[in-house]
Amino acid sequence: MKQLRNSKFEIRNWPRAIILIVLALALYVVTVPSHAQQPWKVYRIGYFGGSAPAPNDTTPQQCPIKGAPTWQAFVEGLREHGYLLGQNLVIECRYTQGREERAPALAAELVSLKVDLLVAVAANQVRTAKLATSTLPIVMVGGVTNPVGRGLIASVARPGGNVTGLTDAFGPEIMGKYLQLLKEAIPTVSRVGFLEYLTDPLNPSSGLRREVEVTARALGVTLLFFAVTDPKDFEIAFGAMTKARIGAFLPLGGPYFLAHVQRLVDLATQNRLPTVYAAREFVEAGGLMSYGANTPDIYRRLGYYVDRILKGANPGELPVEQPTKFELVINLKTAKALGLTIPQSLLMRADEVIE
Repeated sequence: MKQLRNSKFEIRNWPRAIILIVLALALYVVTVPSHAQQPWKVYRIGYFGGSAPAPNDTTPQQCPIKGAPTWQAFVEGLREHGYLLGQNLVIECRYTQGREERAPALAAELVSLKVDLLVAVAANQVRTAKLATSTLPIVMVGGVTNPVGRGLIASVARPGGNVTGLTDAFGPEIMGKYLQLLKEAIPTVSRVGFLEYLTDPLNPSSGLRREVEVTARALGVTLLFFAVTDPKDFEIAFGAMTKARIGAFLPLGGPYFLAHVQRLVDLATQNRLPTVYAAREFVEAGGLMSYGANTPDIYRRLGYYVDRILKGANPGELPVEQPTKFELVINLKTAKALGLTIPQSLLMRADEVIE
């Protein structure tokens, strides 16, 4: 007992510097903000997309190990807000893989995993997730054109319900802009194919069709419509467009076409059909032109929405963001291969020219 009493520490015998350090640490613990990440809390996010990476390139949760630029940007955006995969964050991924009839079961599976929120990529996934749950927060992204018209949200400023997020092309007027750019690049074009991916039973593309038809009439262009519902339809559609002797085409497929970038570009090149794509990834793969928002930036911005919701924000009160800046990218090597001379006025407006 004597030895124990002699070894007992008394604060009055501590050096002054140690006392100050202990007091400082105690003060930090008391004053640390209540919303700071707590190290013992692990959040779970459900990611509901279209085309999945190859099985060997995924984690046990079916998420990409590295993934496309959009996935990398998404993970980076989460990291910027303090969410680290394998530490305080787990992401469960499910993909329809082009078979949209699987969407309801996959959405229900993600909900059953008790995730804290869902990230839904593309309009059909958002719609299906919304049908699967009315309480779990849903953050949308990826070409969800006209979400108000589709009935996904009540308004941009105040979405209401459990859906909010970002869209990379908000209104149907964007299709008219694509056609204008195409006509400016190829003034002689008179027949244009409209390539659609038809999987959204709520609103396939009627609003977009109407907009592009109005612009087509003003420009003196005849439109022909071609639909795909499966990757095997690509060759059939391009064969039909070639047979119809169209001079260019416009793809309306959002994230679905983005999942088949190289295949779509290769078929366009083989059939010598120029186009204006919605994302620069197509131009980098050999497409002629693109006009759209910076997709990786949009996916990085997802981190903001995830963070706000996990900290208690009501998704119905978080305004939906739409792009404020669109970039025009032109591939001159592709133009040369197609025998096209891009007008100097268009080149001067381009944000980037690939030579």
